[in-house]
Amino acid sequence: MKRWIPFIKSDPTVAVIRLAGMITASGRGALNDASLAPVIEKAFSRGKPAAVVLEVNSPGGSPVQSSMIGSRIRRLAEEKEVPVIAFVEDVAASGGYWLAAAADEIFADESSVVGSIGVISASFGVHELLTRQGIERRVYTAGKSKSMLDPFRPENPEDVARLKGLLEDIHTNFKEHVSARRKGKLPEDQDLFTGEIWLARRAVELGLIDGIGHLKPMMQERFGQKVKFRRYGLRKPLLTRFGAQVVDDALNSIEERSAFAQFGL
Repeated sequence: MKRWIPFIKSDPTVAVIRLAGMITASGRGALNDASLAPVIEKAFSRGKPAAVVLEVNSPGGSPVQSSMIGSRIRRLAEEKEVPVIAFVEDVAASGGYWLAAAADEIFADESSVVGSIGVISASFGVHELLTRQGIERRVYTAGKSKSMLDPFRPENPEDVARLKGLLEDIHTNFKEHVSARRKGKLPEDQDLFTGEIWLARRAVELGLIDGIGHLKPMMQERFGQKVKFRRYGLRKPLLTRFGAQVVDDALNSIEERSAFAQFGL
């Protein structure tokens, strides 16, 4: 039977939060504030971790969810007075980099992809196909902008201009977040907010990350060989009872693979 002996200092513990996948408002296993809130809260609150590590592997997604998750991490880090360190795996791009930037320090593998600090909106137009098939689109609205960017109608220049204005505003929020979190580390003579991506070594030179390194050896170097790791993350169930959910999961998986593929992954 073990006895508690006062004044004996226990080995330090590092809480590891895994942030892997697309950042979306819905979907099983998706990264969003609602699903991650209990995970993040527990990581910061269980005991007194020496640090909280973010294990990031995400091509991005919703800017709102990225902001909410990042804000929760920062709020708890300041409240608990716990340093936050991010380690990038394959990619931390767009919203994935937003999450990484919530950390006090960012490290990555030499071949990790980092950046894509931009905003994108993609859609399609099928009005010509409908016309050829003799199909008439009927839409009735109260409010002239209610059917903005309807893919079944020709593009309206006013709608496009309005959308671009919204994207610019979101981009400004993204730039302000990165500039604040990486203050004093980014070059003043280079625009890093074009949506471009870089491998880790170049990202170090640009101040987007702090160095090359992997989670366990770096944490052992910083907190000692006996440091303990507590892992937190979303659980993805292996089975589901509902066929519709299987289809939804398959579609989400295709979308996620497509998002990773644009970075050659």
